[in-house]
Amino acid sequence: MIDSSAQYYDDLIHALEFADRADEISMARFGAVDLYVETKPDNTPVTDADRTVERSIREGIQRYNSDDTVYGEELGQQASAGRRWILDPIDGTKNFVRRVPVWATLIGFQAGDELVASVVSAPALGFRWFALRGQGAYMGKGIDDAQQIHVSRVNNLSDASLSFSSLIGWKERGNRDKIIALTDEVWRLRGFGDFWQYMLVAQGAVDAALEPELDLYDMAALVPIVTEAGGTFTDLSGRPGPWGGCALASNGLLHDEILSRI
Repeated sequence: MIDSSAQYYDDLIHALEFADRADEISMARFGAVDLYVETKPDNTPVTDADRTVERSIREGIQRYNSDDTVYGEELGQQASAGRRWILDPIDGTKNFVRRVPVWATLIGFQAGDELVASVVSAPALGFRWFALRGQGAYMGKGIDDAQQIHVSRVNNLSDASLSFSSLIGWKERGNRDKIIALTDEVWRLRGFGDFWQYMLVAQGAVDAALEPELDLYDMAALVPIVTEAGGTFTDLSGRPGPWGGCALASNGLLHDEILSRI
């Protein structure tokens, strides 16, 4: 289990508390007949639940440490000032709007140049994942009832389960044919999408997941969980972390081979 004396332990505890409140807010609005939905300039939807959840987390951060900065999807993005919280209040808003239960609140915590703690909470699925640097990755509601998770040991593409997003982004990137060829080589292909495919990599149920276009708030909370579970998380050029605007997460054993294919 996680050592309570570990660096950034208190930040993880607060992230779990922020997630508890976020779950209450989002579940109260999930499926609501009066859910307010509008379209943002990038043609993606945003609901009253997205903004209320992010506002709640920001208020919690302000009470906890008013010097921390915040990079959120809906309510503004600040540069890092040593300590920064990176938030996606509802990752999978299109699912949320259509009453599909695959959505989650993503809370990542950055210290300096590193992502050191995170929580991904999917209350409609009944799952939560979290991680702390050097302390492993876990599934469970909180510290006391969590089970440590690990990536798979699959080391051949022909035995691998792969998850990926829609093909449109790959077409725009110019390598859709390579992605399709890759799917022909794997044992199993699914499109779990959004946060879920990366959490399935972390818990060893999927061996690799990739997306061609993402923002920092889409990825920051995913990285500590994947890497603390023993996996690898890079952009599509192989640069570690969530900084490249795209992502490949894997069990590590398949990573270089997939990068070479795409």
